[in-house]
Amino acid sequence: MTEPPYPVDQVPELGVERLLLVVTGSTFATGVPFWADWLRMSYPHLETTVVLTRSAQRFVTWQALAHRVGGEVLTDVWPEEEARARHVELAEWAQAFVVYPATLHYTARLALGLADSPSLLAAQVTKAPIALAPSLPPGGLDSAAFQKHWATLSARPNVVMTAPEPGRSATTGRMEAWVPPPMPDVIEALEHRRAELAAAQAAHPVERALL
Repeated sequence: MTEPPYPVDQVPELGVERLLLVVTGSTFATGVPFWADWLRMSYPHLETTVVLTRSAQRFVTWQALAHRVGGEVLTDVWPEEEARARHVELAEWAQAFVVYPATLHYTARLALGLADSPSLLAAQVTKAPIALAPSLPPGGLDSAAFQKHWATLSARPNVVMTAPEPGRSATTGRMEAWVPPPMPDVIEALEHRRAELAAAQAAHPVERALL
């Protein structure tokens, strides 16, 4: 492959060199290898580390991603018999986070402040920008629970929620599910939030340092 698997004029700027991509257990995780190729082709200097949740591994394998990213492919568990604080490593390494696709369950755990996996704990403590691309079942977008979690996460300065798009439900076959937007849209939103955070820090360096 010599060309990005997406139109070149639709490749947004990205001002980071290390990206953490968290993949959760939606059927749309099957499309992540395509977007991993797109990231690698579109941003040759970008190092991407992928974290697969347990439920994501039902839809995409380590083998499908291992040769498509310029970094590691990890599972979202703390290593056994290793003195590694994986959440600390991830939080310190990543200059930006993308959760793609983001299930309602993962979104809820993040909004509630839960930290029962390395990626969640890293996301809870990082100051790096985080973009979530929701993937929701029929009725999920308008549910009271998701709307509450959307509002909670949107209030966090470093989090941006990207709007899902109408899509076909894998269960009913009807156009009543909500699918994640294309990765370029997510990267564009992520970069916009990163630029906002950088501008705020430059304008108030002492105040930001004390937070």
